[in-house]
Amino acid sequence: MKNQNFDFQPTLTGELLKVRPLKSNEFDLLFAVASDPLIWELHPQRERYKKEVFEKFFELAIKSGGAFVIEESGKAVGSSRYYDYRPELSQVAIGYTFLARAYWGGLYNCDLKRIMLLHAFKFVDNVIFEIGVNNLRSRRAIEKLGGRLTGHVDLDGTPHVVYTITKSSFNF
Repeated sequence: MKNQNFDFQPTLTGELLKVRPLKSNEFDLLFAVASDPLIWELHPQRERYKKEVFEKFFELAIKSGGAFVIEESGKAVGSSRYYDYRPELSQVAIGYTFLARAYWGGLYNCDLKRIMLLHAFKFVDNVIFEIGVNNLRSRRAIEKLGGRLTGHVDLDGTPHVVYTITKSSFNF
């Protein structure tokens, strides 16, 4: 049995990125990254680049207790979070992730997910990713990391696919 006290907001350092807890006074910092409409073009919430829409996202991120700022050389370049911890299934979800376009292309996302997965696997055996059905960019990124398509779910009226990465299958 894994430790039941999942640490939702550690500071994690990878080869390229640092992940640290998001603070309630950092809306402007994160919105400066999120205000690019192209970040959201394949996302189910395509309007998230708008300030009034992002405000709701940010508020929920803070309330979640598991949200992060992703930094590269001290500069905010995105966000992610842990959520939906289910100790009875030895499972947690990683999601709500976005990166500035300059950080697309694999290396940064791989570094981010690697450090988040390594941390999660200290507490659970399974990590899930819920991704909008049409978000092919995110789906391919998770598949490159070894994610297996394991289901479908409807979130806020929008179809999503569920990918799973298990501790035993993850190549550290």
